[in-house]
Amino acid sequence: MARGRSGTGKGLGGLRSTGNEAVQLVIDYVKQETLSPLRGLGRFILFGVAGSVALAIGLVILSVAFLRVLQGETGSTFTGNWSWAPYLICTVAVVLVAAVAVKAVSRGQAPRSTNPEKETP
Repeated sequence: MARGRSGTGKGLGGLRSTGNEAVQLVIDYVKQETLSPLRGLGRFILFGVAGSVALAIGLVILSVAFLRVLQGETGSTFTGNWSWAPYLICTVAVVLVAAVAVKAVSRGQAPRSTNPEKETP
């Protein structure tokens, strides 16, 4: 004969408890897998922005210093009709530095090998 459910389970209260535990487990998992990486990403972005601002300020100061060196230390080379030349030289130098930076950013990191045992010749 088939036996019924009487006396074998916890009833409806046990089902609710198990359901609540499952929901809490899912919530804890989602927090662990989303919030922790986002905190790390936020820190990464914060330091990246701070470094970019510091580099930008430093490069502006260096470019102005380079312009002043070209204007002051070259003597009478850039006078009269050639007074625009230090500005052009400084502009070309700044554009070259910017091009190198854009190329480095667009290149990014090299893809990592998934198989460390396999070596490329």
